This record gives sequence, structure tokens and C-alpha cells, in this order.
Amino acid sequence: MVVTAASAVPVEGFAYGPLTPVLGFAMAVLGSALGLRCTVRALATRGGTRAGWLGLGAVAIGTGIFTMHFIAMMGFAAGSLRIGYDMPLTYASLLTAILVVGVGVFLVGYGRGATGFLLCGGLAGGLGVAAMHYMGMASMRMDGELSYSALSVAASVAVAVVAATTALWFAVSISGLRAALGASVIMGVAVTGMHYTGMTGISVHSDSPGAHPVSGSPVEVLLPVLIIPVLLLVFTSLFVGLDPMTTEDIQRARRDGADGGPPPPDPPGGPGGGASRGIAATAR
Repeated sequence: MVVTAASAVPVEGFAYGPLTPVLGFAMAVLGSALGLRCTVRALATRGGTRAGWLGLGAVAIGTGIFTMHFIAMMGFAAGSLRIGYDMPLTYASLLTAILVVGVGVFLVGYGRGATGFLLCGGLAGGLGVAAMHYMGMASMRMDGELSYSALSVAASVAVAVVAATTALWFAVSISGLRAALGASVIMGVAVTGMHYTGMTGISVHSDSPGAHPVSGSPVEVLLPVLIIPVLLLVFTSLFVGLDPMTTEDIQRARRDGADGGPPPPDPPGGPGGGASRGIAATAR
């Protein structure tokens, strides 16, 4: 029996040029903006309403991470190898991102601005980004073997943790539109930077790199995967946009809490509030 040594397969991460990185970054920023808005909104509430807003924030950020990853993977190619995805593992990576990021968001939401909670929240957020990325990569199915550089893996996780911590600090420490936009962009950098830093150390080896001509573009394979996450982001956008509490209300409630004033009441219409009351508040 003749044993054939596996050959290195050329890897391409930008098959569509800058289109997939830019679009992926935009989706990461959108998910982060929605998630951080929900987190800031939660800090002005208490009880079940706070938990509801924090949960919605985790869903938004986790979905943004997932969407960015698979948009970026539309530009990935490994020679002429056909690439498919294990759907249960693919969607498990989405759930993992939401749960792990949720740990960080809840730590920040209930940590009252304490540095320790913020650092732990940033660590959890960064690990959520990394966990989703590497689970998503593990869901790939091809006639080849993926391997990673240990240095690129470590660097990618470090990028995610540092940027996620910075974004959370911006969100909870500085008020105003510019701070919110800055935090969203930084979180988008965490997600996108982590992805492409990790991809710099990837290599593929195959026993038969030229024996399987490509059938079906990555866009055709991955577009159906993104339908549910994109719908989640759309519904979250609508929910946050219809929130009756203004930025001024949030800042006032947070100042009252910091000054030892009465705790902010649960406003109507939030994830933990009554829907009918939310509609009434909006009408007023």
C-alpha cells in the first residue's frame, strides 16, 4: 500500500476583496451597538427588567459575532476543496457566543461599575468571541485538515479580551452618543480583529487537494445560515428603537442611583415590563 503525504493547500481569506471584511465589520458594529445600548439601558433599571435588557443585549452581541464570522467566511477558500458546514455545531457556536457573552454582560450589569466586575466581564466577552470563532471553524467540513499557529490563537484571544473590556468600559463609564458609537466600533474591532488575527495562522493539508472541484460558492452555502441571525438583529433593532426611555432618562436614572437617590423604577415596555404599558407610554 502506498501512503501519500498530505499536501499543503493554498488558503485564501479575501476571495471577494474588501467586501466581506467591511460587511462583516458593519454587522459586528450593529450587533455591538444594539447589545451595548441594551446594557446601558439595563443599568437604569432594576429587577426583572434589568435582567431582560441584559439578556437581550447578550443576544444582540452574540448574534453580531456570529454574523460577522460567517460573512467573513464567505471570502474563505482552501484551494479547490469543497467546504461545507455541520449545521448543529454551527448553531451551537451561536448559542455559545450568546451564553458566554451573557456572563460578561450580566457581570457588568450587576457589578455597579466595580473594576473587578468590568474586567471579568471583558474577559468573558472576549472569550465569547473566541469560542464562537473556533467552534465555527470546527463546524467546517472538507477533505482536509485544519491546523492553527499557537501564537495566532493566543494573539486573537488577547485582541478580543482587550477590545471587549475597553468597549464595556466606554459603555458603562461615559455617557453620550459619541461614547456609544466609540464603544460599538471598539467592540466591532474586537470581533473582526480577533477573526482575522486567528485566520493568519491557519493552514490546511489534504491527501488529494486537486481531486474535488468546488461545487457551489461559499455565498450559496452560508447565506441560508445567516437568515435566522439577521432576523434576530432586525427584531432587536425594532425593539430597542421602540423603547420609550430616552437617553436623557437613562442618564438621569443613573445619576440618581449614583447619588444615593431613589432606585429607578422599572419602566414600561422593556423586556421585563408589560407590553400594554409600553404602548401607552409611547403614545404619551
